[in-house]
Amino acid sequence: MNETLWILFALADLCMVLVVYRLFGRVGLFGLMVFNLLLCNIQVLKTVELFGLTTTLGNVLYASVFLSTDLLSEFYGKKEARKGVLLGFVTLAMMVGYMQIALVFQPAADDFAQPHLSALFGFMPRIALASMAAYLISQMHDVWAFHAIKERTGGRMLWLRNNASTMISQLLDSSIFCIIAFWGLFPMNVFMEILLSTYVIKVAVAALDTPFMYLARHLFRKDGVVAEQA
Repeated sequence: MNETLWILFALADLCMVLVVYRLFGRVGLFGLMVFNLLLCNIQVLKTVELFGLTTTLGNVLYASVFLSTDLLSEFYGKKEARKGVLLGFVTLAMMVGYMQIALVFQPAADDFAQPHLSALFGFMPRIALASMAAYLISQMHDVWAFHAIKERTGGRMLWLRNNASTMISQLLDSSIFCIIAFWGLFPMNVFMEILLSTYVIKVAVAALDTPFMYLARHLFRKDGVVAEQA
């Protein structure tokens, strides 16, 4: 059940990246990066069983952030891709700060939300610190690697720069995130399983997004969208 749902969720999420890009252009990609980043930092608190491995639920949405970054890199250049990365980083930092302030407010006598918000966002500072560090380092590496490969291949082999930049960056992301977020919370065997499964799932989604990169280039280059050299 989980495996089928995960595949459908991943495909739907990647399709929505193209739909939003089609409707709103680069602004839509900026918005998606923020939306998916914030939501996956809530979903990451839930662990699930997939293909016999224990993994966090936020992997699908976070992997699609890389698709948005690569689309910005491909069509608008390094500067716009980095702008999207920084926008996501600043927004995540704001969410963490605002939710910590919200938890400090004394709830009304008949309030029912405080315990649930505390359960989710009381743990959020550590998760958010892990996510922000992993996100900023891995995404900046992704943008750099994408353009480095693009320059060395003369703009050919989109599949190579899309997969190589993302998969290496995902390894950075998974390692940094899991060490900061989960070190000491789980037995070592569970920790290693989460780290391995997190990376494997992200790599699987990264492989899934390659056809979407080619489809986007085919569809949107027809509309006169041309990547800026930066």
